[in-house]
Amino acid sequence: MYLAIEKRIQQALKEHIRRRYELDVPVPASRPPKIEMGEVASPVCFEMAKRLKRAPRQVAQEIVAEIPPIEGVARWEVAGGGYLNAFLDRAAFFDVVAHSMFSATGAAQKPAAPGAPKTIVEHTNINPNKAAHIGHLRNAALGDTFVRLLRNAGERVEVQNYLDNTGVQVADVVIGFQHLEKKTPADVRALAALPRFDYYCWDLYARVTQYYEEDKTHEALRGETLKAIEADHGPSAEIGRIVAEAIVRCHLRTMDRLGVRYDVLPRESDILHLKFWDAAFQMLKERKAIQLAASGKNAGCWVMPLSEDADATADDDAKIIVRSNGTVTYVGKDIAYQMWKFGLLGKDFHYRKFQTYPDGHVAWVSASGAGESRAPEFGRGARVFNVIDSRQSYLQNVVFAGLRALGFTSQADRSVHFAYEKVALTPRCAAEMGYEIPPEEAKKPYVEVSGRKGLGVKADDLLDRLEANARAEVDKRHPDALEEDRSRIAHCIAIGALRYFLLKFTRNTVIAFDFNDALSFEGETGPYCQYAVVRARNIFRKFFEQYSPKVNDFRELPDGVGLKEFQMFLDKPEGNELWELALLAGSLDWQADAAVNAQEPAFIAKYAFQLAQAFNNFYHKHHILSEEDPARKTFLLLLTSQVMNRLIKALELLGIEAPEKM
Repeated sequence: MYLAIEKRIQQALKEHIRRRYELDVPVPASRPPKIEMGEVASPVCFEMAKRLKRAPRQVAQEIVAEIPPIEGVARWEVAGGGYLNAFLDRAAFFDVVAHSMFSATGAAQKPAAPGAPKTIVEHTNINPNKAAHIGHLRNAALGDTFVRLLRNAGERVEVQNYLDNTGVQVADVVIGFQHLEKKTPADVRALAALPRFDYYCWDLYARVTQYYEEDKTHEALRGETLKAIEADHGPSAEIGRIVAEAIVRCHLRTMDRLGVRYDVLPRESDILHLKFWDAAFQMLKERKAIQLAASGKNAGCWVMPLSEDADATADDDAKIIVRSNGTVTYVGKDIAYQMWKFGLLGKDFHYRKFQTYPDGHVAWVSASGAGESRAPEFGRGARVFNVIDSRQSYLQNVVFAGLRALGFTSQADRSVHFAYEKVALTPRCAAEMGYEIPPEEAKKPYVEVSGRKGLGVKADDLLDRLEANARAEVDKRHPDALEEDRSRIAHCIAIGALRYFLLKFTRNTVIAFDFNDALSFEGETGPYCQYAVVRARNIFRKFFEQYSPKVNDFRELPDGVGLKEFQMFLDKPEGNELWELALLAGSLDWQADAAVNAQEPAFIAKYAFQLAQAFNNFYHKHHILSEEDPARKTFLLLLTSQVMNRLIKALELLGIEAPEKM
């Protein structure tokens, strides 16, 4: 609601300025720091004053005196040296929010317009060689929440989860099975059918790292195994296929626990087998975007110069795209993949169903062989967001540089690296998990996780621990509830705690993970926000117990509560506190728009906490059900309902469900 009014004010100001002053200027707007200064402020008069060579305040006073009425605006004031401050019609705002709430009780996603341009969001992208860890959860939570925000804005979004099933990480696990454990493909297939195969591979991957460290000559096995996997030939390739598919299924089960789902899983192997890379490679050579290095440490490699005056012999100023042994680096394959996302290759995958979720949604996987005839059309996006941690910024820049070198400047400009900082462990958390931390590391604020060393918090271990803690609390509070209900509530609380913990930090913040912080239900946490919803629901439950069966809807008490009463209860100064809560509840659209524009899901997490905090203050101050004035009681119930509705929707955008009880 607030966003709609802000845009209406901006448009009206822009039109008035164009008509009255023959100026076409941008009209920025912001929320004043205090409610006494109004609800929408614009510094547009300062820019106008420069062009008109007049004092900003004089221009502002003139606009305030002459601008036609704007729906939803009660009055204007000039502030400071020339700010335009708009004061909203409080009763009208409250009434519109109330009506929109009851006419569209907010699903968190809007249907995209038919034929709307497609936005592709690629996220999660865990190497299919071991169990997911806490860092992967941050990627998935960020990507999934951004998808929810885009869909809430009415965008058509395709969610991709890229599977690097021919990379060195998979090759290392294959080496572990073949050379450390002497397993055949049949042996590995039997192991893959057992529970927590991803945990088995986690430990094996760490052992392979030690295997390399014990004898550096062992690393030669990696190149041989990589070539076999890329060629899809022999036992190494077969084990690689078994491992990758089994681990991907483990990852999807883990992510489904968080409510994270995908539309399509493009596989790196299919990029190779369907000659995506060959087509991209040919284009890169024809357009001289890459060069064959004749000397230096890159001799025999195809490299991409990273500056205009670089050449193939400048080892430090070029990125290897194809190694001297003929294998393609994953940056090279990523260039081909990025081209496919925009529909620039003239090629497409085949597709088959990989997983069907309980609600019928299908996750498709790419295939190089025959696919299913009714598969949707994937790729061909108008813009692409790649959710990858900030340590990959250089490589993402190389991928986008590759598009530019090919002449696809527009597509490069519409390629976005949705970067985020890593998740580490606090020294206390690392010690609690039994890891030996060197004294110099223990003094640092965090300990970096390392999959190669087996150092990290497995995602399912964390989820299990969160659910166990939540279940203990639920059992204590609701011992008579059904087993199924207690399990569901505990799951909601656990996922709320984890997703909120991962989302409340801005993307450029390193998260130092600690069990005590993540498991806390107090302060700025997901359970705190969830409990505010439970409190609001309890108010209505008690209301209907009190009035049933005489009243079916609290709005029926009393008749005739409308704009006049709303204005009376919201009028300043006594109504300022109630107005601030109503305004905050009606500002979710504004917050969601800001989160999309800034590509920062943390904005919604912060908003949810602020709304929950404001409601809890309101809850303790106003005794709603014992209010003796019938009109005021109805108003307070309406306000409670608005807050509850918007808080539920904000939590939905974060991928968090509000349980019925806690």
